[in-house]
Amino acid sequence: MNLLSAENISKGYGVKNLFSNIAFGIEEEDKIGLIGINGTGKSTFLKVLAGVETPDQGRVVTGNAVRVEYLPQNPLFDDQATVLQQVFRGRPVSAQDGWQVESEAKTILTKLGIYNFDAIVGTLSGGQRKRIALACALINPADLLILDEPTNHIDNETVAWLEQYLNRRKGALLMITHDRYFLDRVVNRIIELDRGRLFSYYGNYSNYLELKTTREEQEFSSEQKRLNLLRNELEWIKRGARARTTKQKARVERFTKLQAEKPELNSGKLEISAGASRLGKKVITMEHVNKNFSGSKCIDDFSCILLRDDRVGVIGPNGVGKSTLLNIIAGRLEPDGGIVDRGQTVQIGFFSQENREMDESKRVIDYIKEQAEFLPAADGKLISAAQMLERFLFPADLQWNPIAKLSGGERRRLCLLRVLMSAPNVLLLDEPTNDLDIQTLTILEDYLDDFPGAVVAVSHDRYFLDRVVDRIFVFEQNGRITNYVGDYSDYLAAAKSQPKESVEHKLKDSAETKLTDPLDGGGSRPLKFTFKEQKEYEQIDDVISDVEQELQELKGKINQVGSDYVLLQELVHRQQELEAQLEQLLERWAYLNELAEQIAQRKTAKTGAYNE
Repeated sequence: MNLLSAENISKGYGVKNLFSNIAFGIEEEDKIGLIGINGTGKSTFLKVLAGVETPDQGRVVTGNAVRVEYLPQNPLFDDQATVLQQVFRGRPVSAQDGWQVESEAKTILTKLGIYNFDAIVGTLSGGQRKRIALACALINPADLLILDEPTNHIDNETVAWLEQYLNRRKGALLMITHDRYFLDRVVNRIIELDRGRLFSYYGNYSNYLELKTTREEQEFSSEQKRLNLLRNELEWIKRGARARTTKQKARVERFTKLQAEKPELNSGKLEISAGASRLGKKVITMEHVNKNFSGSKCIDDFSCILLRDDRVGVIGPNGVGKSTLLNIIAGRLEPDGGIVDRGQTVQIGFFSQENREMDESKRVIDYIKEQAEFLPAADGKLISAAQMLERFLFPADLQWNPIAKLSGGERRRLCLLRVLMSAPNVLLLDEPTNDLDIQTLTILEDYLDDFPGAVVAVSHDRYFLDRVVDRIFVFEQNGRITNYVGDYSDYLAAAKSQPKESVEHKLKDSAETKLTDPLDGGGSRPLKFTFKEQKEYEQIDDVISDVEQELQELKGKINQVGSDYVLLQELVHRQQELEAQLEQLLERWAYLNELAEQIAQRKTAKTGAYNE
């Protein structure tokens, strides 16, 4: 059943035309992802479909009784409302279903990382407020759910939950997202807004890449044929043919028409020749770094060595301290304890989660020239600010516009260019994928492949992490940071094979398992080792001792390695693997010993009860 139809709609602002004569429909089984370069009008397109804005031409028709729920990129909030009041704002809840609806809302809020339902919205961060707005959109029944960047400001685990939720949800879905794994796993259709036209591809993101490649190859073939015809007509005209006869006039008109038919084959490609300042052998070393906020541990006893070619991803729940770690590495924030030692040649480029203060009256090109007028490329040549802007999808006419006319995504792209124009040799990226379009992300990833320096990136974009990094720093509880060697998928595989649960949680699970216990009259089961746990308990001290011995020997090798930095990197990576393994073993040792103590206490209690 058709839920919504767009009939030849057009929309523009001033002299800028966003899209023209678009015909488009949504069926009840559609799960659609909308993609396109920042500034092409994707958010405006959603607003028109949601009825928030009216098209300049054409109309949008919604089926009878079709309910549409829309999550804008910048939702409006009542700063005085509580979290639950904001979620149910504008929605009547009857007494009959009130408890069930409230329970569902609390479940969704919890999954989105919001636990205090009575918190005042005005006191929350921008990311928390966006997640409340997402909960509001999900809780309201709708035949068509329209979401603008739903994966921004939520961590990896929450994105995975949202994937499952939307896959289970009945009804149509239309969303803008730059999360390519999300597109691959959720949608069954992709539409691309490109230079005012809408292209539709059936399938997920992988299918889209194949189908778009085929379309562009066909367009290229058609263009080659057009150029061949144009050359023939040009040769005929150059021979001095006079436009007197009807036939001659027709050929001149044909030449003019062929000239006018030139298609825009290239939507713009961000091609960057990686260049950076010279970086010495010593980069950044952190030893026993600590940082507290309001008495809570943010970073606890963290040590690492950042080498020249490192590609490190930083993950963890929102608010645990990932951005704090980057700020300490950059020297913007001092640790409470420990040492951060930066090499003399280190030049840091910091692309932060929040855009720096921008003078909106300043022209685009002047904003970049403030940083540098030329960037040295990898081949030794100089690239001008204007050339770099073109490679960043800012054509010549747009470079002279004030920043005020740019979209949010275009401003993020501009900030990224300014960071790279400083020719850094250590890049710190704080949520670089937020608000950047897929094309920009793809070329940024290619740029990082050849970047002659170290990269540390905080990101919740699983595709980006798999594509770029070879080490993962994971923020655990109480400020502990664990190192995993490999990309994000490697980390997930390791985490699943060796789940790390707290001792208290494991003991609680054990105590809540309902098995027969004669002493408790059929209540909870007696605490006891499984056969596997008993064997592990008997051997774990020797295993820990072996790992500690190997670590000690490895540290001796590191101290003697001298200037062989290739070998040093291998040894340091092995050291980090062993330290992570030792940490897991010690947690397991604590759990097994506490469980053994509980078992002993239980046996004593039973003996006393039976003796009585």
